[in-house]
Amino acid sequence: MPLLFFIALKHLLARKRQSIVSLMGIILGVAFFLAISSIMQGSEADFIKRLVDNSPHITVSDEYRSPRVQPAEKLFEEGAIDIASVKPLTETRGIRGYQKILSYLGNQDDLVASPVLTGSAIISFAGEEEGVTLNGMIPEEIHTVSTIQDYMKEGSVDRLMSNPDGVLMGQSLARRLSVSLNDTISVAAQGGRVRTFKIVGIYQTGRGGYDRRQIFVTLKRAQSLLGRTNRINAILVKMTDPNTALTRSKEIEQIIKYKSESWQEQSEDLMNTLAIRNMIMYSVVSAVLLVAAFGIYNVISTVVMEKHRDIAILKSMGFPSGDIRSIFLTQGVLLGIAGNIIGIPMGCAFILGLQQIKFRPPGSSEPISMPVSWDWEQFAIAIAFAMFASILASFLPARKASHVQPVDILRGGL
Repeated sequence: MPLLFFIALKHLLARKRQSIVSLMGIILGVAFFLAISSIMQGSEADFIKRLVDNSPHITVSDEYRSPRVQPAEKLFEEGAIDIASVKPLTETRGIRGYQKILSYLGNQDDLVASPVLTGSAIISFAGEEEGVTLNGMIPEEIHTVSTIQDYMKEGSVDRLMSNPDGVLMGQSLARRLSVSLNDTISVAAQGGRVRTFKIVGIYQTGRGGYDRRQIFVTLKRAQSLLGRTNRINAILVKMTDPNTALTRSKEIEQIIKYKSESWQEQSEDLMNTLAIRNMIMYSVVSAVLLVAAFGIYNVISTVVMEKHRDIAILKSMGFPSGDIRSIFLTQGVLLGIAGNIIGIPMGCAFILGLQQIKFRPPGSSEPISMPVSWDWEQFAIAIAFAMFASILASFLPARKASHVQPVDILRGGL
């Protein structure tokens, strides 16, 4: 093996210029692969983090995925019946027996759950009115299922714990109503119920629609205002591992029967878009390495053509076809290893450079940094693909070299 390695290295050094050009192809391919992959993976991770962190991983709602089976259908299972225009009984909507459901969820080690009552309301202040979504939650549990406290600009969630008549609202809504911290507003709900609340916190998530439409109060005050005493219409669940939400939501729904949606289901169209984007990214970046592989193929093919006589001499000395094949495969391996050794640091330099870039998108109040990823998987993929391309490019010339007939070559040279 040392002898075969020496011969392979000697062949590459004999054509330094062509070998360096092929090597640069691998180096740049690996570096660009890492840079582009880092941006794409970083932006995807940043998007999913915002999506996952700002939303519950599982939402249990007061509805059923399939309509209830009517008594007539149960009685005449084999009969040809058609039931239409069935109107449900008028009742106060909500999750029945939610205390038992919360008790069941509370016994699960991989999640935390908190009840919520949501409804429509109208905020009034100094003649201004604005329609909002009222979220009634248990203040002590808000931080376990929501990240709203991370976006507080003024006040805090803790003030909602100490003031049952407090309210949290978005900065966009506060500007719209011209209110500030500690101001008092009136909130009216369906049925003519009106309560007065004190603003104890103002948040800004950066999502205009959310900041302008969502307000948070204590669960008891929301139940009183909406006329749903001891009722909730949703349970928010946060998972220890968000990636298990899809599987766990199905398990939970089978047990409690109420519709349980994971964040993957709620964002299915976005996740499909990200998957397609990744396929396009890997296809484009892989093309760079494939182009570099053609350079390696060209160099080793040229070496094989120029070294026909040397190959014939080696075979006549007793080197088997497998050793001849190994010599030229080793050349591809050497170029792949050298390309990775130089390309990986260059790719890291590109990523560091991208990480320093700051820009301000339209509508953004603060400059943001380019999201990048340092995930080890992308480095493993780059290394593996570069080695695969290098070995594949050297395989055909190596196979051709192993089939050289020494008698024909030496006879022709006489």
